[in-house]
Amino acid sequence: MRTYHLAWLPGDGIGPAVTAAALDVLHAVTEAAGVTLQVTEHPVGGAGLDAAGDPLPPATEAACLAADATFLGAVGGPAWTEAPPSRRPEQGLLRLRQALGAFANLRPVQVPAALVGASPLRAERVSGTDLLIVRELTGGLYFGASTYVAGQQASSTMAYTAAEIQRIGRVAFDQARARRGQVTSVDKANVLAVSRLWRSVITELHRREYPDLTLEHLYVDNAAMQLVQRPASFDVVVTANLFGDILSDLAATLPGSLGVLPSASFGGTGALFEPVHGSAPDLAGQDQANPMAALLSGALLLDHLGERALGQAVRTGVGTVLAAGHRTADLVQPPHEALGTHAFAKQVRGAALEALQAAATPS
Repeated sequence: MRTYHLAWLPGDGIGPAVTAAALDVLHAVTEAAGVTLQVTEHPVGGAGLDAAGDPLPPATEAACLAADATFLGAVGGPAWTEAPPSRRPEQGLLRLRQALGAFANLRPVQVPAALVGASPLRAERVSGTDLLIVRELTGGLYFGASTYVAGQQASSTMAYTAAEIQRIGRVAFDQARARRGQVTSVDKANVLAVSRLWRSVITELHRREYPDLTLEHLYVDNAAMQLVQRPASFDVVVTANLFGDILSDLAATLPGSLGVLPSASFGGTGALFEPVHGSAPDLAGQDQANPMAALLSGALLLDHLGERALGQAVRTGVGTVLAAGHRTADLVQPPHEALGTHAFAKQVRGAALEALQAAATPS
């Protein structure tokens, strides 16, 4: 029997609800396959501040470093908006990424046929979209030196070394080699010195190690426009921390809701899996949040553990439920009624188990 240890960090807002719903599905498919998930729960973000006075309590960090993978819900909320910068919930997430050495963030963006009608874009623009945003996660503006003089002056530094750019570039090119062979590197090289280094390093890496792949460069403002105008033409997009944060949220609207898309972060001693959406405190405790992003993040987690057949069963389950017309409130369309968080996940659980059984039955 295969056993894996997961650190579960429900976090704040809707994080506990969507990750609990997803874990129910993960437990179901793993148990059906004779695989054991040993899950321990730990506070982070605002919950960490409330429990231990720290957005990343030492015990939480230690548990994540010891686990086979970390599954996180969301951090942040109005209860902690007045906290000093070092004690804001988001600092727990930034510190966790650093502790795990998770420098590469993968955010797959797909628009299933069942959700084409939910997109804010016309069907002919968004149909067939299947792209991957590779975001550098532990450098750049979020981790550079900063100063703040209240009410007078502030500065934040965006800094990268060639080595940092090379390692995220290799992740992007390797991902593209397993997909359609196209990489779009996004920067602001017409204005920023750090982006000129970024572009030169990515260009040389492509020339030296990946000449069989296609590379294009876009300025970040143009990239945002092109993601809306021609999303289906993109394959792999690689970019810096700040730009990736913005572009991935923009791309997350393509299937019609921020609650749809998963993410995986890796590169060092541990891997972190979390929905792209935030804590959505206005939906907390109402059983209305869309668990789809958490479910698909769980599928990526299973892939990471080497249980790809189980990850695919979860993805098949989500696709089956969407094709049947089931939706949460953020995506529901007449004549269907909205399902709650746990009711949607229950539907996925049943469909995923059916997919597993079908795969195991000889044809």
